[in-house]
Amino acid sequence: MKKKVSLFVIIILLLVIFMLGALFLDFNNSSKNKDNIRVRVAEVAHTIFYAPQYVAIENGYFEEYGIEVELILTAGADKVTAAVLSGDADIGFSGSEATIYVYNGGEKDYLKTFAQLTQKDGSFLVAREKIDDFDLTDLKGKNIIGGRAFGMPEMTLRYALRQNGIDPNQDLFIDTSVAFSAMSGAFIGGQGDFVTLFEPNALELEKNGYGYVVASVGELGGIVPYTSYSARSSYIKENKDLISNFTKAIQKGLDFVHSHSDKEVAEVILKQFPDTSLTDLEKVVARYRKIDAWPTTTEFSKESFDHLQDIMLDYGAIEEKVLYSKLIYNEE
Repeated sequence: MKKKVSLFVIIILLLVIFMLGALFLDFNNSSKNKDNIRVRVAEVAHTIFYAPQYVAIENGYFEEYGIEVELILTAGADKVTAAVLSGDADIGFSGSEATIYVYNGGEKDYLKTFAQLTQKDGSFLVAREKIDDFDLTDLKGKNIIGGRAFGMPEMTLRYALRQNGIDPNQDLFIDTSVAFSAMSGAFIGGQGDFVTLFEPNALELEKNGYGYVVASVGELGGIVPYTSYSARSSYIKENKDLISNFTKAIQKGLDFVHSHSDKEVAEVILKQFPDTSLTDLEKVVARYRKIDAWPTTTEFSKESFDHLQDIMLDYGAIEEKVLYSKLIYNEE
């Protein structure tokens, strides 16, 4: 009888120890989370194009630097900047052209870019019919759903056309009336001969037989600080350590993408894209890797920033270039 009682007591003690240990770990984790600085990031889109960012989130790189990231989907670079300027977001993640528009608009506490994530346009040109040996001249006389006017995808496409002797105003029609989120659906519904789409939308159209990827707009447009992180000048000044640590976490995300296979990257970011299969994620990562979409560093050169403004000048979005030193924050 005593042996049975003793065994019962031991079991109870073990359960108590286990529960106390679990409570301690939970408290410890909660304490760590409380110590983290919460940062609201307005992202222009949720796409596999931004894989290094999601790697940084899923691998806990931000947490290593005491940061808790809250992503806020804010479709359109104009809406991203509005969110940052209004204080609804701390950091904006969109095309670098957005900071130029804000600066030229006369905002005193204007936005500065402190890190890049992508270095080429991430959209792909999708044709309704399969075209062997596609050439840009195949676009003549066609209708293209091109995205928002004054947005980088549409500006980059127009720039590439002009560089190849095609007048985007005379030789074809680029439709900018369709919202970014509705472009894929509009094309499936029969609108347009071509459409520019980010992934995984382009792959989805291919899989379902609605279209065929014929070109990368990024390869046509060249290297630019295409998608980057920016914040108010005052926010950066008051949070230099935070900005530095945020940038380090993104750099680790870039390093991971460049040092791991397509499948390994896909496995890490799978949770961010629950409606996309691992196989499709792997294919998309490979597609972006092939066009060299991701830089090796968060820093970008004056030359790439100037090229971005060349595209904007060609479009008529700006009248003159803004100095690199004005809009780019470099850690001292």
